[in-house]
Amino acid sequence: MTSTTTRRKSNTFYVILIAGAAALGGFLFGFDTAVINGAVAALAKTYNANSVITGLAVSLALLGSAVGAFYAGKIADRYGRVKAMVVASVLFTISGIGSGIAFTIWDFILWRVLGGLAVGAASVIAPAYIAECSPTHLRGRLGSLQQLAIVVGIFIALLCDYFIAVSAGSAESPFLFNIAAWRWMFWTEIPPAVLYGMAALMIPESPRYLVAQGREPEAANVLTKILGGNVLGKIEEIRQTVITEREPRFSDLLSRSGGLLPIVWVGIGLSILQQFVGINVIFYYSSVLWRAVGFSEKNSLTITVITGAVNIITTLIAIAFVDRFGRKPLLILGSIGMTLTLGTMTAMFGTAPLDAAGNPTLSGTPGIVALLAANLYVFCFGFSWGPVTWVLLGEMFNNRIRAAALSVAAAMQWVANFIVSTTFPPILQYFGLGSAYGLYTTAAAISLFFVLFFIKETKGIELEDM
Repeated sequence: MTSTTTRRKSNTFYVILIAGAAALGGFLFGFDTAVINGAVAALAKTYNANSVITGLAVSLALLGSAVGAFYAGKIADRYGRVKAMVVASVLFTISGIGSGIAFTIWDFILWRVLGGLAVGAASVIAPAYIAECSPTHLRGRLGSLQQLAIVVGIFIALLCDYFIAVSAGSAESPFLFNIAAWRWMFWTEIPPAVLYGMAALMIPESPRYLVAQGREPEAANVLTKILGGNVLGKIEEIRQTVITEREPRFSDLLSRSGGLLPIVWVGIGLSILQQFVGINVIFYYSSVLWRAVGFSEKNSLTITVITGAVNIITTLIAIAFVDRFGRKPLLILGSIGMTLTLGTMTAMFGTAPLDAAGNPTLSGTPGIVALLAANLYVFCFGFSWGPVTWVLLGEMFNNRIRAAALSVAAAMQWVANFIVSTTFPPILQYFGLGSAYGLYTTAAAISLFFVLFFIKETKGIELEDM
């Protein structure tokens, strides 16, 4: 084995390590948004909260995420990607401690909103940092680490909820030290939050940020470890594309006519459609779905954990193929698959007989078809719109506007997530499950045409050439 090959292997190993550390933010993003799943009913009982207040306790964190995402780019450009990660880690830790201690539903909401700010920040910083530190031939796979970390975070949070609830008997029952089980669910977030902060302090700053700050010797040092080869040439390339005289501003995202640049609209469209296909309804409200198919509460939670595992497997498929097939083909395949599977679920729930409470009842073949369609839908989302959206958002904007544009796109993603999550219960109540899935089917069909007409392939293109 030649020394060049050995050096390239050690460079690759180093890049995977630092990208993995940054992706811990994605893990906490998934963990924080899913951990409340097992605690919703217990919260309502503990604080005697009505459905509206309980709904706000779940969804207001998402608006916190929108705010965190919007400002994270600005903070990352001013103080660096690493410092922004450390701040997010501190917020995650405080939120985990506070949510478990909460005395009233209102201070619980405050702690969850703080966690939401951290989730929003992590959703912007990790993809930007990974894209800026990855060699071109690995960028798609390493960018997919963000989505892999998110789905692993969701899966581990659901497993923790399941283990704690089963061990205690229920989420309201006392667990360790006679403290209610649901409080321990939130405290399980503390160890990974602290680990994220420690990992952030051990990784180098983004070379593109260092060049923008005029710290070129440091940038050369980092690039030598990441890329090797002609480091000075690479610094010159970065220097040409980064404006060093002033900090990037949101006004950079405006065209001469005063509207947003077309590429920013494409990023916003990607973000909104990723949420409007209804993926989070499966994870936030899955027990409603599986109980409608006739499963018990405990079995519903088990199926949710299985769905989380399906999500991880399909994200691994995306990581294997995103740099081989490209971003656009995976999105097209995913859109077609989601349209067909969501359409099947719409048909099943829309034509199902209703029980005395007005819920659809699916037994026999229709129940099995709905169950299969739901997991196939997660599969289609998992290898396409889940990871590929984050890969594209990390790499489709040029160096000058990346952090600001990513902030706007990610903030819109959280607003879209909030809209979908808060509208699902009333749509379910007044129009039925069939209508809800009909809306998500429409969004999936729109997503196909959006990709065909507006998405450009970014596989193999240097960030400096975007």
